[in-house]
Amino acid sequence: MDEYFYSFNRYLKNKFGQRVHRISLDAGFNCPNTDGTISSRGCVFCNNKAFSYFTRLSSLSLEEQIFQAKEYARKRFKAKKFIAYFQSNSNTYGSLDLLKKQYSLVRKFDDIIGIAISTRPDCIDQEKLDLIESFAKDYEVYIEYGLQSIHDKTLKLINRGHIFDDFQRAVELTSARGKINIGVHVILGLLEETKSDMLATAKVLAKMPIWGIKFHALHIVKDTPLASMHQETNLELLSLDQYADILVSFLELLPREQVILRLVSDAHRDLLIAPSWVNDKEKALKRIEDEFKKRQTHQGALYESTSCART
Repeated sequence: MDEYFYSFNRYLKNKFGQRVHRISLDAGFNCPNTDGTISSRGCVFCNNKAFSYFTRLSSLSLEEQIFQAKEYARKRFKAKKFIAYFQSNSNTYGSLDLLKKQYSLVRKFDDIIGIAISTRPDCIDQEKLDLIESFAKDYEVYIEYGLQSIHDKTLKLINRGHIFDDFQRAVELTSARGKINIGVHVILGLLEETKSDMLATAKVLAKMPIWGIKFHALHIVKDTPLASMHQETNLELLSLDQYADILVSFLELLPREQVILRLVSDAHRDLLIAPSWVNDKEKALKRIEDEFKKRQTHQGALYESTSCART
């Protein structure tokens, strides 16, 4: 399906000439939206155990996680090089000493060639960017900011605890560095958002200095406020057909050089409540591919560049 969009796998193969696998880690960081700094409730959809294997195995040290994840990726994917992905919670939320200690563990492993850091846009500053950029001389470096939507009304509804201006500021600070790839997380199907709302997010991100985008389908997992809301009101979620339609329309509006980190999310089978299709990855990807074929379209088909669109 790579002919329809610029996948992360293709980007890595082009850059490194071999299979590179990203290993997801839980470095023990917290989140200001759950520890009471902003809120103790958290985002309405969030349960780290639903997507993070090592969060469900909290007894393992970070170094043990790296060993185990690499061994698994070698056997299953024949990977020889790796990107350490600091995934769970907000991975710039902590002291500089703590960040440096956790990030620097990758230096023990010669086969790790990249560092990816997932965080909130309101958890970054110049000192943290100094630290992250210091790894760029030896590693491919990425920051992935959880945005989800450009619409402040949506961010308030899902209890994100930040606004779109926070994301714009984070991107401005990070892009000025020039050595850090900027990723953004977007959720399709958020509460009360229309297709037009979601495509407005696409149009804005298309004009920003964004390196890559990771897509999630809104889904409901146990032990979240969203699960309680669903029990009370039976929330309407996107069907697979609706998701494929919106996703392909979103991709049409993006520049062809923006890397697509993932097309659709999934969740641990014991924690997923709905929709069930998100865990049938093969079916979901086939439906997305069929949508591309039906429209005879591709990423960037409707992108309108401007002289100030990207740096």
